[in-house]
Amino acid sequence: MNKDNKTLWEQLTGWTYGVVGWINQYSAVRIVVIIVAIFFAVVSLVISDRLVSQMAEEERHKMELWAAATQSVTSNDYEESLLFASRIIESNTTIPMIQVNARGEIINYNNIDLPRTDPSRYLYQKLKEFREGYPPIEIDYGLGKEYLYYSDSTTLKQLLLFPYVQVAVFLIILGVSVLAIVSLKRADQNFIWEGMSRETAHQLGTPISSLMAWRELLMAQAVDPMVVQEMGKDIQRLEMIADRFQKIGSSPKLEPCDLGVLVMKAVAYLQPRISKGVSISVLDEPEEAVYVLASEQLIAWVFENLIKNAVDAMQSKGAISIRYGAGEEHAFIEIQDTGKGLPRAQWEKIFRPGYTTRQRGWGLGLSLARRIVQDYHKGRIYVRHSELGVGTTFRILLTLAPQNTEH
Repeated sequence: MNKDNKTLWEQLTGWTYGVVGWINQYSAVRIVVIIVAIFFAVVSLVISDRLVSQMAEEERHKMELWAAATQSVTSNDYEESLLFASRIIESNTTIPMIQVNARGEIINYNNIDLPRTDPSRYLYQKLKEFREGYPPIEIDYGLGKEYLYYSDSTTLKQLLLFPYVQVAVFLIILGVSVLAIVSLKRADQNFIWEGMSRETAHQLGTPISSLMAWRELLMAQAVDPMVVQEMGKDIQRLEMIADRFQKIGSSPKLEPCDLGVLVMKAVAYLQPRISKGVSISVLDEPEEAVYVLASEQLIAWVFENLIKNAVDAMQSKGAISIRYGAGEEHAFIEIQDTGKGLPRAQWEKIFRPGYTTRQRGWGLGLSLARRIVQDYHKGRIYVRHSELGVGTTFRILLTLAPQNTEH
């Protein structure tokens, strides 16, 4: 597979993951897709049954004509032969036709529904269309020639269209089947993820309780207060991590939160813990507070993951700029770094579990961030812009809190 095809495949795969994620996020969409597939399947069966009935009726009529022709051949009765010819002429109830003389004047037509206004003009327009189709059939009476122009019958047109309908039905059913399989796989992943998160929170509870007891013991033995204080900070950090895992393993409660405060807390926590070669600045702060519906602990986790990811992309040297504000329906947060940037093909792949561009790493940070934002907050997180050698900008959209909420 060459580079161009690989890039196209990666884009299609990323698009598929995005569509599946969107469909999984909105259960009503899955229902609509299934209903559409069922509708097309039923329509296909109805059309098939109708075509078969029409063809069976036409075959019956042809056999009746064959029987009448056999009877006419063995008879010398002129009236019977004339009646047989009349039956043949009248048997055409489906094929539209126009009969013209040598001068091109219409002398007869059949199976054409004429409009009430200007029917003659409509007939000649149809004649023009018929001439562009099949070659005419010549009729020679001995005294002059006439020509018969015709087009496809309704049954034939349906037969020509039917394979495309069948292909469309097949593709829709195939798509629904693929989406169902992917949905089941994702449901299993969600179940495993939530179970591991709850178990991790539970397992962290025991050592945290033990550390709290040891801290009380150290305080009682008059150990250096600085040691006890730092130990207390680490215990609080562990409690926060356990709380985050507990929340991500269940449905978190969303409450109105000041977005600016959340951003500042994340910056204040991470700035002293990252390389001194990296600066973090909040730009273009809005004049009024922006409130969003969020779980403070989980959204803080998202900010920390994105900032840490930016630090790694810059190899611990560069600048991180954060902007936030409010739109009509959503609040936005943009985190921009001056790192090495991402090729377009990786803009979606980086959110997949296990995918990483680093030699060391589990590839779970951005996947976790997307899960928190999209699954728990019904928001959106994506790469807004990235340029190789310049940097990357991540954008998060969160639901605004109601305007009349008391804070």
